[in-house]
Amino acid sequence: MSAFAEKLEKLAELAIRVGLNLEKGQEIIATAPLEALDFVRLLAEKTYREGASLFTVIYGDNVLSRKRLSLAPEEGLDRAPGWLYEGMAKAFREGAARLAVSGNDPKALEGLPPERVGRAQQANSRAYKPALEAITEFVTNWTIVPFAHPGWAKAVFPHLPEEEAVKALWEAIFQATRVDQEDPVAAWEAHNRALHAKVAYLNARRFQALHFRGPGTDLTVGLAEGHLWQGGATPTQKGRLCNPNLPTEEVFTAPHRERVEGVVQASRPLALGGQLVEGIWARFEGGYAVEVGAKRGEEVLRRVLSTDEGARRLGEVALVPADNPIAKTGLVFFDTLFDENAASHIAFGQAYTETLEGRPTGEDFRKRGGNESLVHIDWMIGSGEMEVDGLLEDGTRVPLMRQGRFVI
Repeated sequence: MSAFAEKLEKLAELAIRVGLNLEKGQEIIATAPLEALDFVRLLAEKTYREGASLFTVIYGDNVLSRKRLSLAPEEGLDRAPGWLYEGMAKAFREGAARLAVSGNDPKALEGLPPERVGRAQQANSRAYKPALEAITEFVTNWTIVPFAHPGWAKAVFPHLPEEEAVKALWEAIFQATRVDQEDPVAAWEAHNRALHAKVAYLNARRFQALHFRGPGTDLTVGLAEGHLWQGGATPTQKGRLCNPNLPTEEVFTAPHRERVEGVVQASRPLALGGQLVEGIWARFEGGYAVEVGAKRGEEVLRRVLSTDEGARRLGEVALVPADNPIAKTGLVFFDTLFDENAASHIAFGQAYTETLEGRPTGEDFRKRGGNESLVHIDWMIGSGEMEVDGLLEDGTRVPLMRQGRFVI
Protein backbone atom coordinates (compact mmCIF):
# COMPACT_ATOMS: atom_id res chain seq x y z
CA MET A 1 0.00 0.00 0.00
CA SER A 2 1.36 3.44 -0.93
CA ALA A 3 1.91 6.12 1.74
CA PHE A 4 -0.97 8.14 0.25
CA ALA A 5 -3.37 5.17 0.27
CA GLU A 6 -2.42 4.42 3.87
CA LYS A 7 -3.21 8.02 4.93
CA LEU A 8 -6.51 7.93 3.06
CA GLU A 9 -7.43 4.73 4.90
CA LYS A 10 -6.58 6.42 8.19
CA LEU A 11 -8.74 9.44 7.31
CA ALA A 12 -11.70 7.18 6.51
CA GLU A 13 -11.23 5.27 9.78
CA LEU A 14 -10.97 8.55 11.67
CA ALA A 15 -14.24 9.76 10.16
CA ILE A 16 -16.06 6.61 11.24
CA ARG A 17 -14.44 5.91 14.62
CA VAL A 18 -13.80 9.44 15.92
CA GLY A 19 -16.01 11.67 13.76
CA LEU A 20 -19.21 9.61 13.83
CA ASN A 21 -18.29 7.19 16.62
CA LEU A 22 -20.55 4.81 14.74
CA GLU A 23 -22.86 2.54 16.68
CA LYS A 24 -23.14 -1.05 15.47
CA GLY A 25 -26.29 -1.57 13.44
CA GLN A 26 -26.65 2.16 12.75
CA GLU A 27 -27.81 3.48 9.39
CA ILE A 28 -25.78 6.22 7.66
CA ILE A 29 -26.99 8.97 5.33
CA ALA A 30 -24.09 10.56 3.45
CA THR A 31 -23.82 13.54 1.10
CA ALA A 32 -20.84 14.13 -1.18
CA PRO A 33 -19.73 15.78 -4.41
CA LEU A 34 -19.82 13.48 -7.43
CA GLU A 35 -16.04 13.70 -7.75
CA ALA A 36 -15.63 11.97 -4.35
CA LEU A 37 -17.05 8.67 -5.61
CA ASP A 38 -13.97 6.54 -4.81
CA PHE A 39 -13.52 8.12 -1.37
CA VAL A 40 -17.20 7.56 -0.58
CA ARG A 41 -16.84 3.90 -1.53
CA LEU A 42 -13.90 3.64 0.89
CA LEU A 43 -15.99 5.27 3.63
CA ALA A 44 -18.85 2.87 2.93
CA GLU A 45 -16.50 -0.10 3.18
CA LYS A 46 -15.20 1.14 6.55
CA THR A 47 -18.71 1.71 7.91
CA TYR A 48 -19.87 -1.76 6.95
CA ARG A 49 -16.77 -3.27 8.56
CA GLU A 50 -17.65 -1.29 11.71
CA GLY A 51 -21.17 -2.76 11.69
CA ALA A 52 -23.32 -0.23 9.78
CA SER A 53 -26.67 -1.62 8.65
CA LEU A 54 -27.18 0.63 5.63
CA PHE A 55 -25.11 3.31 3.85
CA THR A 56 -27.06 5.67 1.60
CA VAL A 57 -25.36 8.47 -0.31
CA ILE A 58 -26.76 11.56 -2.05
CA TYR A 59 -24.37 13.09 -4.60
CA GLY A 60 -24.11 16.72 -5.65
CA ASP A 61 -23.16 17.67 -9.22
CA ASN A 62 -21.85 21.17 -10.03
CA VAL A 63 -22.43 20.71 -13.76
CA LEU A 64 -26.08 19.87 -13.14
CA SER A 65 -26.40 22.85 -10.78
CA ARG A 66 -25.07 25.23 -13.41
CA LYS A 67 -27.49 23.86 -15.99
CA ARG A 68 -30.41 24.41 -13.65
CA LEU A 69 -29.37 27.92 -12.67
CA SER A 70 -28.77 28.84 -16.31
CA LEU A 71 -31.80 27.25 -17.95
CA ALA A 72 -34.61 26.69 -15.44
CA PRO A 73 -37.62 29.05 -15.61
CA GLU A 74 -37.74 31.77 -12.95
CA GLU A 75 -40.48 30.05 -10.97
CA GLY A 76 -38.46 26.83 -10.96
CA LEU A 77 -35.78 28.50 -8.85
CA ASP A 78 -38.23 28.66 -5.96
CA ARG A 79 -38.45 24.87 -5.82
CA ALA A 80 -36.33 22.55 -3.67
CA PRO A 81 -36.61 18.84 -2.77
CA GLY A 82 -38.41 19.30 0.52
CA TRP A 83 -39.55 15.66 0.35
CA LEU A 84 -35.88 14.61 0.43
CA TYR A 85 -34.95 16.79 3.41
CA GLU A 86 -38.06 15.74 5.32
CA GLY A 87 -37.04 12.14 4.77
CA MET A 88 -33.51 12.87 5.96
CA ALA A 89 -34.85 14.61 9.08
CA LYS A 90 -37.11 11.63 9.82
CA ALA A 91 -34.17 9.26 9.46
CA PHE A 92 -31.96 11.36 11.77
CA ARG A 93 -34.66 11.48 14.43
CA GLU A 94 -35.00 7.71 14.15
CA GLY A 95 -31.26 7.25 14.75
CA ALA A 96 -29.50 7.41 11.38
CA ALA A 97 -26.05 9.03 11.49
CA ARG A 98 -25.18 11.99 9.25
CA LEU A 99 -21.91 11.89 7.26
CA ALA A 100 -21.06 14.87 5.05
CA VAL A 101 -18.11 14.67 2.66
CA SER A 102 -16.97 18.27 2.29
CA GLY A 103 -14.94 19.72 -0.54
CA ASN A 104 -16.19 21.53 -3.57
CA ASP A 105 -15.11 24.02 -6.22
CA PRO A 106 -15.56 27.43 -4.52
CA LYS A 107 -16.00 28.99 -7.96
CA ALA A 108 -18.39 26.36 -9.30
CA LEU A 109 -21.20 28.86 -9.88
CA GLU A 110 -19.07 31.88 -10.73
CA GLY A 111 -20.43 34.00 -13.58
CA LEU A 112 -24.07 33.04 -13.04
CA PRO A 113 -26.60 35.80 -12.22
CA PRO A 114 -26.37 36.38 -8.44
CA GLU A 115 -30.11 36.93 -8.17
CA ARG A 116 -30.83 33.48 -9.62
CA VAL A 117 -28.21 31.83 -7.40
CA GLY A 118 -29.56 33.61 -4.33
CA ARG A 119 -33.15 32.72 -5.13
CA ALA A 120 -32.32 29.03 -5.45
CA GLN A 121 -30.28 29.09 -2.25
CA GLN A 122 -33.14 30.65 -0.31
CA ALA A 123 -35.55 27.99 -1.55
CA ASN A 124 -33.12 25.26 -0.57
CA SER A 125 -32.60 26.80 2.89
CA ARG A 126 -36.35 26.82 3.51
CA ALA A 127 -36.75 23.23 2.40
CA TYR A 128 -33.71 22.04 4.36
CA LYS A 129 -35.03 23.39 7.68
CA PRO A 130 -36.29 20.04 9.09
CA ALA A 131 -32.92 18.38 8.50
CA LEU A 132 -30.99 21.41 9.78
CA GLU A 133 -33.02 21.45 13.00
CA ALA A 134 -32.31 17.77 13.61
CA ILE A 135 -28.58 18.39 13.15
CA THR A 136 -28.38 21.56 15.28
CA GLU A 137 -30.35 19.81 18.03
CA PHE A 138 -27.87 16.90 17.96
CA VAL A 139 -30.60 14.30 17.81
CA THR A 140 -28.01 11.98 16.27
CA ASN A 141 -24.25 11.67 15.74
CA TRP A 142 -22.85 13.48 12.73
CA THR A 143 -19.57 14.57 11.22
CA ILE A 144 -18.03 16.39 8.26
CA VAL A 145 -14.90 14.95 6.62
CA PRO A 146 -12.90 16.66 3.84
CA PHE A 147 -12.20 15.50 0.29
CA ALA A 148 -9.62 17.09 -2.05
CA HIS A 149 -11.94 18.13 -4.89
CA PRO A 150 -9.90 19.14 -7.99
CA GLY A 151 -11.70 22.50 -8.29
CA TRP A 152 -11.00 23.20 -4.63
CA ALA A 153 -7.34 22.20 -5.05
CA LYS A 154 -6.89 24.61 -7.96
CA ALA A 155 -8.41 27.43 -5.91
CA VAL A 156 -5.96 26.80 -3.05
CA PHE A 157 -2.94 26.15 -5.31
CA PRO A 158 -3.68 28.13 -8.49
CA HIS A 159 -0.09 27.99 -9.79
CA LEU A 160 0.20 24.19 -9.70
CA PRO A 161 -1.00 21.74 -12.37
CA GLU A 162 -4.24 20.08 -11.26
CA GLU A 163 -2.68 16.72 -10.33
CA GLU A 164 -0.01 18.40 -8.17
CA ALA A 165 -2.59 20.76 -6.64
CA VAL A 166 -4.78 17.81 -5.59
CA LYS A 167 -1.76 16.05 -4.07
CA ALA A 168 -0.77 19.21 -2.17
CA LEU A 169 -4.32 19.68 -0.86
CA TRP A 170 -4.50 16.09 0.35
CA GLU A 171 -1.27 16.62 2.30
CA ALA A 172 -2.74 19.76 3.88
CA ILE A 173 -5.88 17.79 4.78
CA PHE A 174 -3.82 15.01 6.36
CA GLN A 175 -1.92 17.58 8.44
CA ALA A 176 -5.04 19.45 9.54
CA THR A 177 -6.86 16.26 10.55
CA ARG A 178 -3.77 14.83 12.34
CA VAL A 179 -3.76 11.85 9.98
CA ASP A 180 -0.03 12.43 9.39
CA GLN A 181 0.65 11.49 13.02
CA GLU A 182 1.60 7.95 14.03
CA ASP A 183 -1.67 7.27 15.85
CA PRO A 184 -4.37 9.70 14.63
CA VAL A 185 -7.03 8.32 16.99
CA ALA A 186 -4.78 8.87 20.03
CA ALA A 187 -3.86 12.33 18.72
CA TRP A 188 -7.55 13.22 18.53
CA GLU A 189 -8.19 11.94 22.03
CA ALA A 190 -5.46 14.28 23.31
CA HIS A 191 -6.77 17.16 21.18
CA ASN A 192 -10.29 16.66 22.52
CA ARG A 193 -8.97 16.76 26.09
CA ALA A 194 -7.25 20.09 25.38
CA LEU A 195 -10.41 21.57 23.84
CA HIS A 196 -12.53 20.31 26.74
CA ALA A 197 -10.13 21.98 29.22
CA LYS A 198 -10.69 25.37 27.50
CA VAL A 199 -14.45 24.73 27.47
CA ALA A 200 -14.40 23.99 31.21
CA TYR A 201 -12.51 27.22 31.95
CA LEU A 202 -14.84 29.37 29.86
CA ASN A 203 -17.98 27.79 31.31
CA ALA A 204 -16.68 28.33 34.84
CA ARG A 205 -16.09 32.07 34.29
CA ARG A 206 -19.64 32.80 33.06
CA PHE A 207 -18.69 35.78 30.89
CA GLN A 208 -21.50 38.16 29.96
CA ALA A 209 -19.85 39.21 26.71
CA LEU A 210 -16.73 38.99 24.53
CA HIS A 211 -14.90 42.02 23.16
CA PHE A 212 -12.98 41.61 19.89
CA ARG A 213 -10.37 44.17 18.80
CA GLY A 214 -8.39 43.92 15.57
CA PRO A 215 -7.96 45.49 12.13
CA GLY A 216 -11.37 46.94 11.20
CA THR A 217 -12.96 45.25 14.23
CA ASP A 218 -14.27 46.65 17.51
CA LEU A 219 -17.09 44.28 18.36
CA THR A 220 -18.83 43.37 21.61
CA VAL A 221 -20.74 40.09 21.48
CA GLY A 222 -23.16 39.61 24.39
CA LEU A 223 -23.66 35.96 25.29
CA ALA A 224 -27.00 34.20 25.62
CA GLU A 225 -28.46 33.55 29.07
CA GLY A 226 -27.34 30.17 30.31
CA HIS A 227 -24.91 29.83 27.40
CA LEU A 228 -22.61 26.82 27.25
CA TRP A 229 -19.24 26.65 25.56
CA GLN A 230 -18.63 23.60 23.40
CA GLY A 231 -15.66 22.22 21.49
CA GLY A 232 -14.28 18.95 20.23
CA ALA A 233 -16.23 15.76 20.88
CA THR A 234 -19.88 16.58 21.62
CA PRO A 235 -22.61 14.34 23.06
CA THR A 236 -25.85 13.78 21.17
CA GLN A 237 -29.19 13.95 22.97
CA LYS A 238 -28.74 10.25 23.69
CA GLY A 239 -25.27 10.83 25.12
CA ARG A 240 -23.19 9.41 22.26
CA LEU A 241 -20.01 11.42 21.63
CA CYS A 242 -19.15 12.50 18.11
CA ASN A 243 -16.74 14.99 16.54
CA PRO A 244 -18.94 17.06 14.21
CA ASN A 245 -16.04 18.61 12.32
CA LEU A 246 -12.85 16.97 11.07
CA PRO A 247 -10.77 19.07 11.46
CA THR A 248 -11.77 21.28 14.39
CA GLU A 249 -9.82 23.78 16.50
CA GLU A 250 -12.67 25.91 17.86
CA VAL A 251 -14.45 26.44 21.13
CA PHE A 252 -17.81 28.10 20.54
CA THR A 253 -21.00 29.27 22.18
CA ALA A 254 -24.25 31.16 21.56
CA PRO A 255 -24.38 34.95 21.32
CA HIS A 256 -27.47 36.76 22.56
CA ARG A 257 -29.26 37.71 19.37
CA GLU A 258 -30.07 41.22 20.67
CA ARG A 259 -26.76 42.06 22.38
CA VAL A 260 -24.17 42.50 19.66
CA GLU A 261 -22.71 45.96 19.08
CA GLY A 262 -19.95 47.45 16.94
CA VAL A 263 -18.10 46.89 13.71
CA VAL A 264 -16.34 43.79 12.41
CA GLN A 265 -14.28 42.93 9.36
CA ALA A 266 -13.57 39.50 7.87
CA SER A 267 -10.00 38.23 7.87
CA ARG A 268 -10.53 35.50 5.25
CA PRO A 269 -12.70 35.02 2.17
CA LEU A 270 -15.90 32.98 2.32
CA ALA A 271 -17.04 30.36 -0.18
CA LEU A 272 -20.81 30.78 -0.31
CA GLY A 273 -22.99 28.70 -2.58
CA GLY A 274 -20.33 28.15 -5.24
CA GLN A 275 -19.17 31.77 -5.30
CA LEU A 276 -16.46 33.66 -3.43
CA VAL A 277 -17.31 36.49 -1.07
CA GLU A 278 -14.33 38.59 0.02
CA GLY A 279 -13.81 41.56 2.31
CA ILE A 280 -17.01 41.13 4.34
CA TRP A 281 -17.75 43.82 6.93
CA ALA A 282 -20.75 44.56 9.13
CA ARG A 283 -22.00 47.02 11.71
CA PHE A 284 -24.27 45.76 14.48
CA GLU A 285 -26.82 47.61 16.58
CA GLY A 286 -28.98 45.77 19.09
CA GLY A 287 -27.76 42.47 17.72
CA TYR A 288 -28.84 43.25 14.14
CA ALA A 289 -26.42 43.83 11.26
CA VAL A 290 -27.78 47.23 10.19
CA GLU A 291 -25.04 47.52 7.55
CA VAL A 292 -23.33 44.73 5.64
CA GLY A 293 -20.97 44.87 2.69
CA ALA A 294 -18.22 43.02 0.84
CA LYS A 295 -15.51 43.88 -1.66
CA ARG A 296 -16.50 40.94 -3.84
CA GLY A 297 -19.68 38.87 -3.99
CA GLU A 298 -21.72 41.38 -1.99
CA GLU A 299 -24.95 40.71 -3.89
CA VAL A 300 -24.73 36.96 -3.20
CA LEU A 301 -24.20 37.67 0.50
CA ARG A 302 -27.08 40.14 0.66
CA ARG A 303 -29.42 37.66 -1.01
CA VAL A 304 -28.65 34.99 1.57
CA LEU A 305 -28.99 37.47 4.44
CA SER A 306 -32.45 38.42 3.19
CA THR A 307 -33.68 34.85 3.78
CA ASP A 308 -35.30 35.84 7.08
CA GLU A 309 -34.96 38.28 9.97
CA GLY A 310 -32.60 36.03 11.90
CA ALA A 311 -30.13 35.83 9.02
CA ARG A 312 -28.68 39.23 10.00
CA ARG A 313 -28.22 38.23 13.63
CA LEU A 314 -25.54 36.01 15.13
CA GLY A 315 -26.04 32.37 16.05
CA GLU A 316 -22.45 31.47 16.95
CA VAL A 317 -19.22 32.99 18.22
CA ALA A 318 -16.04 30.91 18.23
CA LEU A 319 -12.50 31.32 19.51
CA VAL A 320 -9.71 29.71 17.48
CA PRO A 321 -5.97 30.18 18.20
CA ALA A 322 -3.90 31.63 15.37
CA ASP A 323 -1.12 29.06 15.96
CA ASN A 324 -3.14 25.88 15.29
CA PRO A 325 -2.17 23.28 12.63
CA ILE A 326 -4.56 24.68 10.00
CA ALA A 327 -3.40 28.26 10.45
CA LYS A 328 0.22 27.11 10.39
CA THR A 329 -0.19 25.86 6.82
CA GLY A 330 -0.38 29.53 5.81
CA LEU A 331 -3.09 28.64 3.31
CA VAL A 332 -6.44 30.22 2.60
CA PHE A 333 -8.65 27.20 1.91
CA PHE A 334 -11.76 28.89 0.48
CA ASP A 335 -13.71 26.26 2.40
CA THR A 336 -15.56 27.02 5.63
CA LEU A 337 -14.71 23.69 7.29
CA PHE A 338 -11.03 24.63 7.18
CA ASP A 339 -11.02 28.42 7.25
CA GLU A 340 -13.38 28.60 10.26
CA ASN A 341 -10.92 26.38 12.11
CA ALA A 342 -7.96 28.56 11.17
CA ALA A 343 -9.36 31.72 12.76
CA SER A 344 -11.84 32.97 15.34
CA HIS A 345 -15.21 33.49 13.72
CA ILE A 346 -18.85 34.45 14.06
CA ALA A 347 -21.87 33.07 12.24
CA PHE A 348 -24.94 34.73 10.83
CA GLY A 349 -28.13 32.77 11.43
CA GLN A 350 -29.22 29.73 13.38
CA ALA A 351 -27.82 29.02 16.85
CA TYR A 352 -27.16 25.51 18.15
CA THR A 353 -29.33 24.29 21.03
CA GLU A 354 -26.28 22.49 22.46
CA THR A 355 -24.81 25.91 23.31
CA LEU A 356 -27.59 26.64 25.82
CA GLU A 357 -28.08 24.85 29.15
CA GLY A 358 -30.80 22.22 28.91
CA ARG A 359 -30.89 22.46 25.10
CA PRO A 360 -34.09 24.55 25.09
CA THR A 361 -36.38 24.80 22.07
CA GLY A 362 -39.22 27.05 21.01
CA GLU A 363 -40.10 30.04 23.17
CA ASP A 364 -37.59 29.15 25.90
CA PHE A 365 -34.81 29.11 23.29
CA ARG A 366 -35.82 32.57 22.09
CA LYS A 367 -36.20 33.99 25.63
CA ARG A 368 -32.64 32.95 26.44
CA GLY A 369 -31.35 34.87 23.40
CA GLY A 370 -30.97 32.00 20.93
CA ASN A 371 -31.22 33.05 17.30
CA GLU A 372 -33.43 31.30 14.75
CA SER A 373 -32.89 31.31 11.00
CA LEU A 374 -32.95 29.06 7.96
CA VAL A 375 -29.25 29.79 7.36
CA HIS A 376 -26.00 29.38 9.29
CA ILE A 377 -23.04 31.20 7.71
CA ASP A 378 -19.68 31.13 9.47
CA TRP A 379 -17.23 33.88 8.55
CA MET A 380 -13.75 34.42 9.84
CA ILE A 381 -12.67 37.50 11.81
CA GLY A 382 -9.61 36.28 13.73
CA SER A 383 -5.94 36.83 12.91
CA GLY A 384 -2.53 37.14 14.54
CA GLU A 385 -3.52 40.72 15.41
CA MET A 386 -6.79 39.91 17.17
CA GLU A 387 -7.27 40.57 20.89
CA VAL A 388 -10.22 39.13 22.80
CA ASP A 389 -11.38 39.91 26.34
CA GLY A 390 -14.09 38.21 28.36
CA LEU A 391 -16.37 40.68 30.17
CA LEU A 392 -17.76 39.70 33.57
CA GLU A 393 -21.09 40.93 34.95
CA ASP A 394 -19.34 43.60 37.07
CA GLY A 395 -17.47 44.93 34.03
CA THR A 396 -14.15 43.24 34.82
CA ARG A 397 -12.10 42.41 31.72
CA VAL A 398 -10.31 39.08 31.54
CA PRO A 399 -7.76 38.65 28.72
CA LEU A 400 -8.53 35.56 26.63
CA MET A 401 -6.47 36.06 23.47
CA ARG A 402 -3.52 38.27 22.55
CA GLN A 403 -2.06 38.36 19.06
CA GLY A 404 -4.58 35.69 18.17
CA ARG A 405 -3.32 33.23 20.79
CA PHE A 406 -4.94 32.01 23.99
CA VAL A 407 -3.53 33.47 27.21
CA ILE A 408 -5.82 31.46 29.53
